[in-house]
Amino acid sequence: MPTEIITEPEITTEIIRKHGLNQAEFQRIRELLDRDPSFTELGIFSAMWNEHCSYKSSKIWLKTLPVDGPQVICGPGENAGIVDIGDGQCVVFKMESHNHPSYIEPFQGAATGIGGILRDVFTMGARPVAAMNALSFGEPSHPKTKQLVNGVVEGIGSYGNCFGVPNVGGEMRFHKSYNGNCLVNAFAAGIANTSEIFYSAASGIGMPVVYLGAKTGRDGVGGATMASAEFDDTIEEKRPTVQVGDPFTEKRLMEATLELMQTGAVISIQDMGAAGLTCSAVEMGDKGGLGVVLDLEKVPCREENMTAYEMMLSESQERMLMVLHPHKEAEAKAVFDKWDLDFAIIGETIAEDHFLIRLNGEIKADLPLKALSGEAPEYDRPWVETPTPEPYTGSPDIDIADALLKLIGSPNHASKAWIWSQYDHMVLADTVIRPGSDAGVIRVHGTEKLLAFTSDVNPRYCFANPEMGGKQAVAEAYRNQCATGARPLATTDNLNFGNPERPEIMGQLVGCIKGIGAACKALDMPIVSGNVSLYNETDGAGIHPTPTIGAVGILDNIDQLIRMVPDWGDDIILLGKTGGHLGQSALLADVLGLEIGDAPNVDLILERAAGEVVRHLHSLNLITAAHDLSDGGIALGVADMCLMGKCGAVLQNHSGLAPVNWYFGEDQGRYLLACSPEKTADILTLVATAEIDVLKIGQFGGAVLMMDQNAVRLDDLKKAHDTGLTNVAV
Repeated sequence: MPTEIITEPEITTEIIRKHGLNQAEFQRIRELLDRDPSFTELGIFSAMWNEHCSYKSSKIWLKTLPVDGPQVICGPGENAGIVDIGDGQCVVFKMESHNHPSYIEPFQGAATGIGGILRDVFTMGARPVAAMNALSFGEPSHPKTKQLVNGVVEGIGSYGNCFGVPNVGGEMRFHKSYNGNCLVNAFAAGIANTSEIFYSAASGIGMPVVYLGAKTGRDGVGGATMASAEFDDTIEEKRPTVQVGDPFTEKRLMEATLELMQTGAVISIQDMGAAGLTCSAVEMGDKGGLGVVLDLEKVPCREENMTAYEMMLSESQERMLMVLHPHKEAEAKAVFDKWDLDFAIIGETIAEDHFLIRLNGEIKADLPLKALSGEAPEYDRPWVETPTPEPYTGSPDIDIADALLKLIGSPNHASKAWIWSQYDHMVLADTVIRPGSDAGVIRVHGTEKLLAFTSDVNPRYCFANPEMGGKQAVAEAYRNQCATGARPLATTDNLNFGNPERPEIMGQLVGCIKGIGAACKALDMPIVSGNVSLYNETDGAGIHPTPTIGAVGILDNIDQLIRMVPDWGDDIILLGKTGGHLGQSALLADVLGLEIGDAPNVDLILERAAGEVVRHLHSLNLITAAHDLSDGGIALGVADMCLMGKCGAVLQNHSGLAPVNWYFGEDQGRYLLACSPEKTADILTLVATAEIDVLKIGQFGGAVLMMDQNAVRLDDLKKAHDTGLTNVAV
């Protein structure tokens, strides 16, 4: 069949705008080329210079984050970060967003988000062992929310379950700021030997560039550019830019890739994610200081008459790009033939600084490769600091028991079992702590070590006070790790914000990064990987700033593990100072409908000290259970432990604070500890010497949660907790 001759469109001002480039950027491209770009070349520049790939609005601030430490093997810049866990092993992990695709096409958007983050991990030689998701949706009453929730959850479960990775944790929230733009942040972690890590930098001149995996189609063309644009009333036109995933192909791709890595054939390897062939080839060449030539007629395609533009910008899933040792070609191809996957040599590395694209003998693009990444715009955008809100000093006149039932029965704080019960959290048979606790925990197979995973952020805090909100997101991740007995190792971030061209939004980004950086440094949790997702807006209305922090911690053995489950008769110990802070609290927002006041203060010195004390107390066999305090304060924290232990509790307020402030205040740096009564005195004495506030506030037992004279039956608590989410999601 003869090849159809397709004429490339003329480049107009409107075409430039649709590619996410402004006139100054287009002029810079003309200067670099000393000519006008072709349509394919414009598409390539658009992909490499968009926000999603170049970080042009955030790079100047991302450089301020702490990324080093003795535990760090590989920091930001690769497919994922790598941290040493001893014994010649490392954990490879990253978090990324698939926000825009998930709003347009919930099932496929979420599914391919999982597929992409898993490829980031096994591309580096690690077998994935855990996944998490951080999800943000609009108000439950919004007409699209139920469809989005069901589609996203089904997409995550379908892909992850078929691939075979346990989903061990995460978070979910509802807020009106996400009505037009949900957030789907996907995390994955894998285990590798430190001597068998693979990187993306190409090396060697004249080395074969090999296409691996599934065939290329037109799905996802322009996806990276779409991810860097606001939504408007043309949203449905963007549906073809959403990729379609196949988890069974991805499973075969992983097995083939890991097997291939054992042959010694791989010089470098890169996942084809955002911007597909373009980004993967450019990144490999740029990191290795080489040029790349691609012959597109050799690319395996599943559709006829695909143009160079379409092939270069397709984001079809389950694909990789590799630079191969030439004498290993036959051995490498045999591996992929065995797994029934495409293996095609589509180009080679060259010494010259060229990114040369040919199709059927015709040159479709001839670009300076370094300029595609090294010359990408880097903006120091104007920003204004978010004004510090007036503190909230009130004390609402409400019934304490009724408030707790409403809070724990709200979609934001009710059980998320409806979600995680759809995920396979036990596959691979190494899960120790399932979803629903402070952190998910898995065994490192074949060793005594365990890894703990958590993700955290409070968008209300970040909106009110970005710098303090950024600190708090890291601090809460630290507390969740310590409450599980884990020593925090490192973090990954997913920075979700609105339009950075608006100074007030850029100010939110700057403030949050400042707070995150200060907390990561103080708590020794460097950022080793991450993602920035900007332009999360619809019709000019932005989301709440949502800088999700994913944290990884390590336990030497299962004896270090702390669970959330108290024993009947255990005393309840409060660790940390309580001042009754209600500004931006869950009580105000989810019970009273008020988002007022400032975020709570985060004292990073006390945060670190308190976490170390919790782990030390457990090492002395003094505590039965622990739980960090965050949303909902003491009331919600104790209720969580009561539900875990299937027992009530009796609490007393001896603070002098009004009951509502004492029970629902969200002061930071606090933990609830459960211990047998004969150990209480030892705990109080030991903690006092560390100069951390400590107080016995009650005892677990019975069938009622008593807060002074306010009683909530455990059965009522459980019913509210069990049905709060299903009432809006099912």
